[in-house]
Amino acid sequence: MLDDHSKEAALRDEDTAAPETWDAPEADTGSTAQALGRAAGVAALASATAACGGGSSGGGGSGPIAGGGGNSGGATPTPTPTVVKPQTDQEAARFLLRASLSASTGDIASLRDRGYEPWLNARMEAPNNQTGAQFLQSRGFETVDTNNWYDQSRPGDHMIWSQLFSGGNSVRKRAALAMSEFFVVSLNSLNMTWRSSAITAYWDILNQRAFGNFRDLLEDITLNPAMGVYLNTRGNRKADPSSGRVPDENFGREIMQLFTIGLYELNIDGSLRLDGSSQPIETYDNDDVTGIAKAFTGYDFDFSGIGFTQQIGGTRQIPDAQYARQPMTADTNRWRQTWLAGRDYHSAEEKSFLGVTIPAGTSATETLRITLDTLFNHANVGPFFGKQMIQRLVTSNPSPAYVRRVAEAFNDNGSGVRGDLRAVFKAILLDDEALDTGNLSSAQFGKVREPMLRFVQWGRTFGARSVSGNWQLRDMGDAASGLGQSPLRSPSVFNFFRPGYVPQVSETASAGLVAPEMQITNETSVAGYVNFMERAIEGEWWKTRDVKADYADQLPIAHDTAALVDQLDLLLTAGQLSDTARSTITAALDASPVGQGDSDDAKRARIYAAVFMVMISNDYTVQR
Repeated sequence: MLDDHSKEAALRDEDTAAPETWDAPEADTGSTAQALGRAAGVAALASATAACGGGSSGGGGSGPIAGGGGNSGGATPTPTPTVVKPQTDQEAARFLLRASLSASTGDIASLRDRGYEPWLNARMEAPNNQTGAQFLQSRGFETVDTNNWYDQSRPGDHMIWSQLFSGGNSVRKRAALAMSEFFVVSLNSLNMTWRSSAITAYWDILNQRAFGNFRDLLEDITLNPAMGVYLNTRGNRKADPSSGRVPDENFGREIMQLFTIGLYELNIDGSLRLDGSSQPIETYDNDDVTGIAKAFTGYDFDFSGIGFTQQIGGTRQIPDAQYARQPMTADTNRWRQTWLAGRDYHSAEEKSFLGVTIPAGTSATETLRITLDTLFNHANVGPFFGKQMIQRLVTSNPSPAYVRRVAEAFNDNGSGVRGDLRAVFKAILLDDEALDTGNLSSAQFGKVREPMLRFVQWGRTFGARSVSGNWQLRDMGDAASGLGQSPLRSPSVFNFFRPGYVPQVSETASAGLVAPEMQITNETSVAGYVNFMERAIEGEWWKTRDVKADYADQLPIAHDTAALVDQLDLLLTAGQLSDTARSTITAALDASPVGQGDSDDAKRARIYAAVFMVMISNDYTVQR
């Protein structure tokens, strides 16, 4: 049933407490324009990519696609698989830019030496150096003081940018970021005390569970306080006939529609199942929503085991940040010191949904188990989740065969385990369709790089560091002055863009394809991105001044146009700059040459121009 429900995000929360100290914007003195003036001839490179087709056509790629790689079933023992390795640096970089957040010469060499799967296995097993919670605590963002961090969302922005820009396991973080656009919680409408700690706990769940099991992840996000506030599970109460109150249906609807099974029944290859009249079959109806809503009643914050501190400058008592990280609970004994303490708000009624009936009187804990198991075991989950992860990482329009192989990995990791996310992400990244270099020549394969990923790739590629250590980057969601996108700040529960978005009056539409990222691409966002990156690359803009790149690997070759362009082409586009773009960039750089003995400032100005021109080109904007 395609209902007209659409939970739009509330107005962006404004920090009402004392703000951080920020430098005011400086007037444009013309220095940037002078430093990049030689790039004026490449204005055409910044044109919108409305003609981008996204992924491969529904019929498959440019060549035959191999099967799933399982045992043939014969009596002969399966031979040891051959380790597949990238044949060129460009192939290695192409893989890295999908599997992680950037490419480096060291990772390229390691990947070529070890091979795709051994390299990926090692990275999936590697730990992160710091959790989001550890960042907040180490930087004093969970201290009750005159900054009133408890009532601000700014530390949450600093946390996620620090996680994406620096250290840790970038393969794990890339998967977690992709899932943050599937299991959406947004700081934009997270109205609670210690909201930054809550969104940080949510990010840490995605990071920790990225290569674990989908069922465990589903339970963790269901009980997370940020999700509880965002989709109204927190404080959701059983029906009260005397007042006419009924359970809130928000989370019950969204966990079905967006987080597990979708609106329509799917075949394992992601195509729609049709009824006898060739119409899509709805996965649930209003009765299912009403029934499942009862299952998510009775939960609230867990205040047990934590202290209470007095707000600076006032008398109101507020809990410390720990409650924002602890899973919600239906145990009334853990609601101590709140007005809810001792009250049972879980519905004891019978609950029927999706063909399952939970008997009356079943406890909240057992009800949750049955509910999540029912969703987890639904046939739609593998293709529904798998296809969207392919779209986030590889290509907007994967072939049905590609989706099927990934869904099969979700259903069975090869050892009889369902929902193994490590197996799912390996299936996505190592699939023949993803690795086939023949797709580079196909206008139907690939995806638009998300603006926030471009910014993060810049930072990781060129050694960006935070001057303060606090990673004082804020919400970059404004399309005119920022990126038009900011991590963990989706404008609604439907993400920044829908997986089936089709830009109208475009080659994509004419080809019957989708291009999700184009939903946030328009004249304003294209110009805004160009202006944003021009200033960010130099590191002197007030919005990004705390984060500076050192360009240490580029300084020794700044005077050598060919070497500089070759390196940027490899690390940023995986060698996919067109001859036209390359010649235009080369000519612009050669118009203002520098010598090997020139100052570092002169060399940096040349590097800034080169990086800027590559990062606004269509060959970079479209990932293939």
